Amino acid sequence: MSRQRTMEAILASEFVTIGELARLTATRYSTLKFYTEEGMLPFEQAEENLTRRYRREETVERISRIKQLRSEGMSVPEIKSKLMEE
Repeated sequence: MSRQRTMEAILASEFVTIGELARLTATRYSTLKFYTEEGMLPFEQAEENLTRRYRREETVERISRIKQLRSEGMSVPEIKSKLMEE
């Protein structure tokens, strides 16, 4: 089992894992996985170990935007449509 990176290391990194995103954004892992599967969170996949890597700054901003739209009462399909417009 791998050791968790420190928050300092995460904040200095260009790419983060979904677990690190959960820590950064106080969002459940399962919620982030759902958003990823719905195409709402772009990622890159390293072929050698199939780990999904997310660009930290852009993805944290995207999650914040999704949370804002959810708080306004938008559904997931509506949010997906809105994100594609932006």
